[in-house]
Amino acid sequence: MDNRDHKTDHFVLSTLYPKNMTCSCCMLVIRQLIEGTGAKVKEIKPGKVDILFDPLLQSKAFFIDLLAANGFEPAINRDDQLVDKIKIAVIELIHKAGNVNSIIRNSDYLVERIGLSYTYISALFSKVEHITLERYIILHKIEKAKELIEYDELTLSEIANQLGYSSVHYLSNQFRQITGVSVTEYRKSNMERIPLDMIGKNQNGNSVTRKQE
Repeated sequence: MDNRDHKTDHFVLSTLYPKNMTCSCCMLVIRQLIEGTGAKVKEIKPGKVDILFDPLLQSKAFFIDLLAANGFEPAINRDDQLVDKIKIAVIELIHKAGNVNSIIRNSDYLVERIGLSYTYISALFSKVEHITLERYIILHKIEKAKELIEYDELTLSEIANQLGYSSVHYLSNQFRQITGVSVTEYRKSNMERIPLDMIGKNQNGNSVTRKQE
């Protein structure tokens, strides 16, 4: 009999804190990885997974290694866990919250979501990630701008407003600074966007690469 079918009354509960859980697809992959071993996911949310597993067959270390091998390294200490929460909050604000970014300041949103002062979380982020939080936010704004430009449903003025830019000129200048091309050149190019969990990995921020033919 497949050991995935055995009863779960002797399973133990453990909590994992994987990094890079920045989207629903990431959580789906993690669920599939864990449940593919016969273990159960009790609860999953960004940065945290509660699992049930048979201690006779597996260990917590086994699941940590399994996720790490698939790009979800463990947030080992409190600082790592907090930085992951900051990243998730930035992604929620810029990529999932509609035009909220044009209404509330980035710092106010992060302070409310994280529950700590902006000075503290900004300093911690820079220390752990070797890139400033302000730069990280800008990179995400430009990545979101690329997405909206490709959809071609909004004017550049509407995109600037949605992303909290004071003017189209400001957005256009920052777009060129980060990507190395103008908005017009980007529209005509076959350049591709990068996954959200890879934003900020290149400190220089030039995140545009050409699509495979």
